[in-house]
Amino acid sequence: MSEYEEFGLQLFWQEASRVMERVYQTQADAIRQTGKLFADCLEKDGVIQAYGTGHSRAFAMELSGRAGGLVPVNRIDLEDLALRAGWSLERVFSPEIERDLEAGQAILSCYRIEPPDVFIIASNSGVNAAIVEVALAAKQHAHTLVAVTALAHSRQVASRHPSGQKLYELADIVIDNGGPLGDALLQMPGGRGKACSISSVSGALIGQMITAETIGNLLARGIDPPIFLSANIPGGIEQGQRLRERYAGRIA
Repeated sequence: MSEYEEFGLQLFWQEASRVMERVYQTQADAIRQTGKLFADCLEKDGVIQAYGTGHSRAFAMELSGRAGGLVPVNRIDLEDLALRAGWSLERVFSPEIERDLEAGQAILSCYRIEPPDVFIIASNSGVNAAIVEVALAAKQHAHTLVAVTALAHSRQVASRHPSGQKLYELADIVIDNGGPLGDALLQMPGGRGKACSISSVSGALIGQMITAETIGNLLARGIDPPIFLSANIPGGIEQGQRLRERYAGRIA
């Protein structure tokens, strides 16, 4: 079998499975801490503020507004600068937006954030200005911060924020997504670099394990977890609307 024939789904499955197992084996304590933190937040009527830029937006989407997920999760998204702060679409949709310091400075003004709220920020590199700026703002306002990042990547690259700081250096809890430098897992034949990224896959796993831990903590305390039903089953839309009303103006 040639090296080209070996490159495919089985190879990715093998390498991705190793990352998933490593995340489970090494990050369980941090995930459990996060589940307890989130349960504490919800018990105090707080909201979980979830943020990511670039492809890490998928992590915030994994936690927010989906069937089986926690209702009081607000997804922070730089696109809201166009919807809520009057920024131009050209600037907001620019590939450079995650490196825009002013975007990081402005985005939190688009939301109603209260003292009991906690932040979870996902960024594979953890070095871009719009990520670090929000992390700094969260800490300056005494919010607990969870970071989901690739430590192998972040530790090898320089910060793009004027402070020189990185996301994981600011967080109270750090969860390593297990990805390598550059995110891609599979070495291409002929020294052409690597392909097939892992951070979205491991990020989804982390997000759902956090959700499970949060629900488990709430149940152990005798608290009914505020969970979305699917909008595509009978009564799901109505149930979601009732729960959203409890957090009106606080979740997108």
